[in-house]
Amino acid sequence: MILIAETHAARAAQLVPLLAARAADHDRDASFPFKAIALFREAGLLALTVPRAYGGAEADLATVCAVLEEIGRGDASAGLVLAMQLTWFATLNRGAWPPSLVERLNRAAVEDGALINALRVEPELGTPARGGLPATTVERVPGGWLLNGHKIYATGSPALSYYAVWARTTGEQPRVGYIIVPRDVAGVRIVETWNHIGMRASGSHDVIFENVFIPDEFIADMRPPAAWNARDPFSAAWGSLPIAALYTGIARAARDWLVGYLNERTPANLGAPLATLPRFQIAVGEIETLLQINHALIAQNLAELERDQAAGGRAALVKSVATNNTIRAVDIALGLVGNPGLSRHHPLERYHRDALCGRVHTPQDDTVMQGLGRAALGV
Repeated sequence: MILIAETHAARAAQLVPLLAARAADHDRDASFPFKAIALFREAGLLALTVPRAYGGAEADLATVCAVLEEIGRGDASAGLVLAMQLTWFATLNRGAWPPSLVERLNRAAVEDGALINALRVEPELGTPARGGLPATTVERVPGGWLLNGHKIYATGSPALSYYAVWARTTGEQPRVGYIIVPRDVAGVRIVETWNHIGMRASGSHDVIFENVFIPDEFIADMRPPAAWNARDPFSAAWGSLPIAALYTGIARAARDWLVGYLNERTPANLGAPLATLPRFQIAVGEIETLLQINHALIAQNLAELERDQAAGGRAALVKSVATNNTIRAVDIALGLVGNPGLSRHHPLERYHRDALCGRVHTPQDDTVMQGLGRAALGV
């Protein structure tokens, strides 16, 4: 499995210069990286976690983490879209979804390079991870269902082929779950609201659903709300470690830029590169330490998962530490080089803005720390 992971990671590494060449333009314009998605499609990365039975690579979590770390070095926004795709197909293929729908989606990813992502967050609800029923509803009508709702932060929305919409049924005893919506059906509208400080090219816009007719076969998995409360270590691991790896890729990109800058910059009064000064060496050593901690934590959790799937419950902590280490690593680099680091002529300020977005991905730091505290306190 290690050789397979290295093979896919090497393929992803070949894309890094191509992704990086366009990343600044997409960031400046908040434009969607369609060419990056095309590169992923050509490299077979969009079907990386699709089972072999449907023509995919059936890659494991270690492979996905290795790939996303490389992609994060080139364009983290495009990498976030890929992370959502790979995580979604990994979890799709172990759920209780209708077999015909599962096959349809898998084959679409393999044959057409179809993209899918879960649309869960809403203006009023916020993230469902913190509880509450969605305002988005599906109502029974002759021959199917009518979907109405408003989703925000729909990463990849300009290129998604299918939306997996988190919704509830109408009535006194609602069920909650996913509805699969093809992008080209009547009543679906993208509102381009995404204008954030970081991950600006991720296309995380709003999507509006107005009386969208959904045939029965696209109702994926509807359960009583309480049935979704059970802890699922598999989903926890797949929801956390790919994000940890992607953001570690950002830290690596910042480290690589910094090393190049310090070796090239030779002030006239010094007569030697900045890299020769002890204080710069110490700071780069701090960044290296943070990177090695990230790699060690991800590798340890992956090894634990090989022995016991329950270790997925610890992946949230890995995500929290890794994303905060990335922010710290880029912050050290910025403090070290001063004005050049904050100039849009260089990528370091973009790495810093992208790194800050790590804090908003589920699970967020406060929920991770509360969980650890409650466990330690026995409450």
